[in-house]
Amino acid sequence: MAPRSARGTPKSDPEATAPVRLARAHRREALLDAAAALIVVDGVEAVSMDAVADHAGVSRPLVYKHFGNRGEMLTAVYRREATILHNELSSKVRAAASLEEMYRTLVRAAFRASSERGRLFRALRAAGAWNPDLRREQEERDRATVRFFAEHASAEFGIPAVEAEAAAAMLLTTLDSVLSQFRARRAHVTAAVLEDTYLDLVVGGLEHLAARTHLARRRARAAGASR
Repeated sequence: MAPRSARGTPKSDPEATAPVRLARAHRREALLDAAAALIVVDGVEAVSMDAVADHAGVSRPLVYKHFGNRGEMLTAVYRREATILHNELSSKVRAAASLEEMYRTLVRAAFRASSERGRLFRALRAAGAWNPDLRREQEERDRATVRFFAEHASAEFGIPAVEAEAAAAMLLTTLDSVLSQFRARRAHVTAAVLEDTYLDLVVGGLEHLAARTHLARRRARAAGASR
């Protein structure tokens, strides 16, 4: 029997309610798993509240307890998959020992993600799951990624913060073009060729910026000494 307060009202038991919240979260994840599986196998057209309920082995009303409609569910799938992908890429990149290895790790992980999850994301975008809220979330993740790479470029190559951030933004944007080439998979363009070419652009560009920065500093010191 639940304990009562001085007024006789049953007190809430955190230990009793926690499993309920956990079970609800698990059910929601199971429904998202079911929706994602349907998209990968049969396309986004196969996703409906009934189809997800059948695939997950639950009742239709239970699906509506978690999602108001099909569009809301598809948006939730996109948000979850984008967050998982970002976290996976971040953990791999952060484990790299140098900035070059960070970019190399990023491009390899991006190739792998394109192969494994590309169809899912393209289907969700085509179905309208990509919306202003998700766009804002992605933009914030992108800004954080640019800051991260820029900080390491400043520390490793001695590039000023403003130039390092501009370079990081350009180099990371260029990765979209690399991925387009990867998806096209022309016979003479392999993943290895794309990776090496991209890294040549990254390292060469950063080294050029570093050399220009060092030259400017030497000239500034020389000009100061001559006064």
